[in-house]
Amino acid sequence: MTLTTADGPAFIALMKHYVLDYTNRNDQSQTPAIMEPDYVLRMGEHIVSGRDTAYHAATAKQMEQFPNLGLTVHEIATSGERLVMRFSEHGASQLHDGARCSWGGIGLYSWNGRKLVRNSVEQDYLSRRRQLREGVPHRVDHPAIAPWNTISEAPDAAAEAVVGAWLDSGALAATPNVLLDDQWTGATVSPLIEQSRVEVNDLFSCGNVVAIHITQHGALVPDDEVAGEAGQPAFLHMAGIVHVADGRIVSGRIIRNRLDLARRLAKSS
Repeated sequence: MTLTTADGPAFIALMKHYVLDYTNRNDQSQTPAIMEPDYVLRMGEHIVSGRDTAYHAATAKQMEQFPNLGLTVHEIATSGERLVMRFSEHGASQLHDGARCSWGGIGLYSWNGRKLVRNSVEQDYLSRRRQLREGVPHRVDHPAIAPWNTISEAPDAAAEAVVGAWLDSGALAATPNVLLDDQWTGATVSPLIEQSRVEVNDLFSCGNVVAIHITQHGALVPDDEVAGEAGQPAFLHMAGIVHVADGRIVSGRIIRNRLDLARRLAKSS
């Protein structure tokens, strides 16, 4: 089935169902109407496959920890064929005496014209862990003004080429107006990886908005939360939404899977 910008309104309507009726109502009974049975979620190195089995178990665990879990949409863009959404999840953890927190995420969605079939997503679980440990929640970023009125935009090969060259340059963590993780709150972030190469797992555009899911490889640059031997080989998964204008990157948000990196390093030490 060939999907075009004309299919954008239906994709947006499906995501409205996903956000409002499934996630924000914490209602797992909605998933058969939203996802195909073989739905696949990728986060970092983890592949969660099967709507009614592995995916159901993983999301039920999160909803049990955070009863009344909420999701706020900050950015959404679609070409009709693909869709990217930047969001925050937020709630009170029953495993931490009701401590509250909010954390960012970016998902790159695929559908078949009827239901979702795949999502490559990263969420800032390291920030969530810190907030729960310290008892100081981050505020929730401002919501998109009218996410369900988003107009689909055709892919832009020139914008994709700009982002591809930018990723290869290794400048991801040093580009003005491209914010990493919870940096927008004033939190201090560090590059973590001195890039030697980048593996593009997924990349598509909706007009001048380019969505990416990548694995950055290189030498570790440790910080206070990601400990390890400086210079040792390391890799870091991340998802991003990047805005291009006049042939250059003008803004963006990146969510890196810092927690998985920290855990891998701790396990290997």
